[in-house]
Amino acid sequence: MHAYRSHTCADLTKDQVGDTVRLAGWVHRIRDHGGVLFIDLRDHYGITQVIADADSPAFAALEKVRSEWCIRIDGNVLARDASLVNPNLPTGEIEVFVRDLEVLGSADELPLIVFGDQEYPEETRLKYRYLDLRREAMQSSMTLRSDVVASIRKRMWAKDFREYQTPIITASSPEGARDFLVPSRQQPGKFYALPQAPQQFKQLIMVSGFDKYFQIAPCFRDEDPRADRSPTDFYQLDMEMSFVTQQDVFDTISPVIAGVFEEFGGGKSVDDPATWPQIPYAEAALKYGTDKPDLRNPIEMQVVSEHFAGSGFAIFAKLLEQDGTEIRAIPAPGGGSRKFCDRMNAWAQKEGLPGMGYIFWRDQGEGIEAAGPLAKNIGPERTEAIRQQLDLGVGDAAFFLGGKPAAFQRVAGKARDVLGTELKLTDENRFAFAWIVDFPIYEKDEETGEIDFEHNPFSMPQGGMAALEADPLAVKGFQYDLACNGYELVSGAIRNHKPEVMLKAFEIAGYGADEVKSRFGALFNAFHYGAPPHGGCAAGIDRIVMLLAGTSNIREVIMFPMNQRAEDLMMSAPSDPSSEQLMELGLRVIPQD
Repeated sequence: MHAYRSHTCADLTKDQVGDTVRLAGWVHRIRDHGGVLFIDLRDHYGITQVIADADSPAFAALEKVRSEWCIRIDGNVLARDASLVNPNLPTGEIEVFVRDLEVLGSADELPLIVFGDQEYPEETRLKYRYLDLRREAMQSSMTLRSDVVASIRKRMWAKDFREYQTPIITASSPEGARDFLVPSRQQPGKFYALPQAPQQFKQLIMVSGFDKYFQIAPCFRDEDPRADRSPTDFYQLDMEMSFVTQQDVFDTISPVIAGVFEEFGGGKSVDDPATWPQIPYAEAALKYGTDKPDLRNPIEMQVVSEHFAGSGFAIFAKLLEQDGTEIRAIPAPGGGSRKFCDRMNAWAQKEGLPGMGYIFWRDQGEGIEAAGPLAKNIGPERTEAIRQQLDLGVGDAAFFLGGKPAAFQRVAGKARDVLGTELKLTDENRFAFAWIVDFPIYEKDEETGEIDFEHNPFSMPQGGMAALEADPLAVKGFQYDLACNGYELVSGAIRNHKPEVMLKAFEIAGYGADEVKSRFGALFNAFHYGAPPHGGCAAGIDRIVMLLAGTSNIREVIMFPMNQRAEDLMMSAPSDPSSEQLMELGLRVIPQD
């Protein structure tokens, strides 16, 4: 017999009754029924109930074991009495009578309980992650993650992609976040960087003549933390293709993503990827207040400025006299009560706004009537025009925000999400995808007036060089994101592969030719040697698994995550370097006050 086990703790059924078996695992739960011990023995695969009474040679030793001890037992498989069968366990028809016991690893008093659904502070869970990972939910999430990655690989190979590995240590490159720098021992005073993404390398692979590339790639970005983003590192499905258009990329990656969500989505519906809408960035910002809209929610915002211009509601009327301002309405079907509207107004105040204007419609026996502070100020004709524009009726409401869209758009988008949830309009049993397209390449700093890249600087501008010679703020890129249920899952672009267009694009953003050649020398030089048109995208593995696992916290699907301060509490990182390490690297740490 094997030194530790003949079966896993999920293997045994009635077919093995009478057999002598060996199991190994952790003591999940102990029940002492007055001279009879029942122990649930757990391994990665499942649970088997083992028992011992005074007739067992191992009874005295078994009385000493405690929760989470790692043990090995030998015993005989017995059939459970019909009244004691546990239909919730694959092994629920049997139990193992213990004849011999070996303690493989005893356990001290636990800082967190593995059995059950007790809640613990995240700091405790991360410090003792190896115990937290023993919990059933975490075992399930990590298995899901592994299965998702395996499925993605199979699907990419089935589309004639091959996986190539790119460097983990390279040169610093502006990808929209801060780099993690690595000092060079052999080149004192110089630094490598951990790659924010394999962006330049995968483009160089296309220049090298490899037609299709993919990689499950680790990426490193020194970012401010969010619940749906790791502050240090993450994994993505990175892919690139030569001789393709934007639509070719969509047609390639959409079935891969859809297939993964169909396979692991727990029965939630997934629309045919051929029907996924392609929504221009400007339209998404207007209708949904975000470039990653949750389309499970049918609410669409509309501009209603004309109904408030010159109206009796002085706040909005005066606001509209300023350039670049507008009033936007958020329809709320079913939200037509003063109590609900006041609650949403209080929510807006918690978000830092003075409030959120509203109108709701009711029937007082003489037909439909608009109510609320705004209705009194602008009069029945304007409120009726708003109602008709928004296609609302009795029992419905609308909320209003005004100013320059950049100032209120984010809160408007959040309000739309809250309304969808509160009014039960959001379909919780669906994964709703949409491609967001036509991103602007540039943005203007309101304070300095300087123009910089708003998105990926390597994107091909729509219209090529001619577009760059006109108004830069009107230039759109062949850049796209895939949104799902309010999260960005995929981001990509058709790349700028022409050196003269690349120089012009960076020049507009304030980067001179010498700086471009210095910072992107390999890519710039490669484009002079027959670079093919190419494009691709990257899909966030962590975020995909987060959605499939039904959580909104990305740390729940990463095996060993950092906390929100970018600390590894388990490994005590980051840590102070030794004097010897600093001397070897020629570095000195300046104490911070």
